[in-house]
Amino acid sequence: MPHVKSIFRALSIVSLAAWAMGAYSVGASAATSTTTLQNMQAAFNGESNAHMRYLAFAEQADRENYGEVASLFRAAARAEGVHASNHAQVIKGMGAVPQAKLESPEVKSTRENLEAAIKGETYERDIMYPTFLKQARRDGNTDAVRSLDFAKTAEAEHAKLYTRSLQNLDQLKGSKSTTFFVCPTCGYTTSEPNFSNCPSCFTPGEMFEKVS
Repeated sequence: MPHVKSIFRALSIVSLAAWAMGAYSVGASAATSTTTLQNMQAAFNGESNAHMRYLAFAEQADRENYGEVASLFRAAARAEGVHASNHAQVIKGMGAVPQAKLESPEVKSTRENLEAAIKGETYERDIMYPTFLKQARRDGNTDAVRSLDFAKTAEAEHAKLYTRSLQNLDQLKGSKSTTFFVCPTCGYTTSEPNFSNCPSCFTPGEMFEKVS
């Protein structure tokens, strides 16, 4: 994910910046927690850029005739927008202004874009969000915990969906757009909404947004 203003110079932000520039390696560096506000700013910045990046990846998938993959990227982009909005509300509640430095996405082939997306989502699921959650719990910031936990759960689902698409990419060539369902509260994303309430935040299933 891309870097933010120099005032937010946590090592976690360095990791995010490297990933956004296409140089991120999951084992290269780990998120180092500083303060919950700094972490929320880093998360807001990351999700804001992920929203733009996945929309660009969707356009590339459409160009390569991977309709279903394009739909998945658009659904994930919507979910990242939900996360960014949630993080922004927490930041405002802490008396600060949400800040994001939007970078031009690096777009490659759809296969490479899926690989990059899997790396990013895995990093957020396994390293960044667990670290940020630990600090938020230590600080007793329940709003931050809620927002971060929602994002972590959704990113885990994104990683699964991207992995499935990558594994079946040859079969998805020539596929048409398909419908995904995104929770407007927490960003949980699925292709099969076979539940009455969101598994993550219990929002009624009928409120999920359809993205294709």
